[in-house]
Amino acid sequence: MAHGMVKAIIIPEIVKLITQKYAVPERKALDMFYTSTTAAALNDDETGLYGQSALYIFSLFVEEMINKGT
Repeated sequence: MAHGMVKAIIIPEIVKLITQKYAVPERKALDMFYTSTTAAALNDDETGLYGQSALYIFSLFVEEMINKGT
């Protein structure tokens, strides 16, 4: 499966988890994710992050938000 296809499946799951954890609308969750370094790492095929589960990537996102104080 192409990396783009995997990302297209994983990202909606991550966004759903963000909406639930942070009680924000989907649009805000998308903005939060796409402006994160976690999303940048997911977009970089060399990191191999696309091969991880949505829950694992979400945990990296949460850790990033904690480190930012969000």
